[in-house]
Amino acid sequence: MKGIILAGGIGTRLHPATLVVNKQLLPVYDKPMIYYPLSTLMLAGIREVLIVSSPDCLAHYRTLFGDGSALGLTIAYAEQPRPEGLPQAFTIGRDWLAGEAAMLVLGDNIFFGNGLGPMLRRAVAGVEAGGGATVFSYRVEDPRRYGVIAFDDQGRAVSIEEKPERPQSPYAMTGLYLFDGAVCDHAATLTPSARGELEITDLARRYMDAGTLHVEAMGRGFAWLDTGTHDSLLEAAEFVRTIQHRQGIQVACLEEIAYLQGFISREQAEARGHALAKTAYGRAILTAIEDAPAPLPQGERRKGDRRQG
Repeated sequence: MKGIILAGGIGTRLHPATLVVNKQLLPVYDKPMIYYPLSTLMLAGIREVLIVSSPDCLAHYRTLFGDGSALGLTIAYAEQPRPEGLPQAFTIGRDWLAGEAAMLVLGDNIFFGNGLGPMLRRAVAGVEAGGGATVFSYRVEDPRRYGVIAFDDQGRAVSIEEKPERPQSPYAMTGLYLFDGAVCDHAATLTPSARGELEITDLARRYMDAGTLHVEAMGRGFAWLDTGTHDSLLEAAEFVRTIQHRQGIQVACLEEIAYLQGFISREQAEARGHALAKTAYGRAILTAIEDAPAPLPQGERRKGDRRQG
């Protein structure tokens, strides 16, 4: 499975902070926003990543990540000339995906929780083995702001609506989606909604109607944050700061995840840790090496692993 980060848009709700910089490059506490969705893909065991963004922002991402080899990844880049809805990521990335299944994560979404990595890897394995799609639901206070999933008595999804006036449930779809290799064909036949965009809810509904949509619930042990407004950006930074200060861990430390997942060697991780040793981020890399002197094979985790998200 390959991963796509949709990091486009012009971030109008964050103006003037985003007048000259893409919002996914803004800091969420101590690291760029895009580190968080990339860490989600890495925790899922995904090593081939496509970053989709506006033409004038891609150079910044290339400077930040290069070809991804420093993290044991292969990172490619694609232009989104105009933001026309989330499924556009699949039409833009069609040739790059080459018929493979895909995990799409929004560039302004943060996921954190105990057991996040294993849950993601189970979802990946399920789509790779059986096809279909998996989306992740999260209970929210005001579902009218989201794509809403309603369920029958057996827990099967029976309705998906985009920002409904009268939501049928309090469960929203998060900005994380897994689709099988047919997703590009489905995305290519979608028509814009009344908002003038292709809707991810329409794409998920295709799989629901075919009986191949699985919904994975993110319960009380998980946090899902988006950073689309000034207030939510500050709240996310405060959340990350609290976790890091109280638990002594780094959220979305890419080199730490890469080392623990077996994507990079001890020497590679150590070199990066020493280069950033004046920061808590760099020290977290070195601590990970001390706690786990040899990386495990890809996808495996140690008992007591501190990495949560």
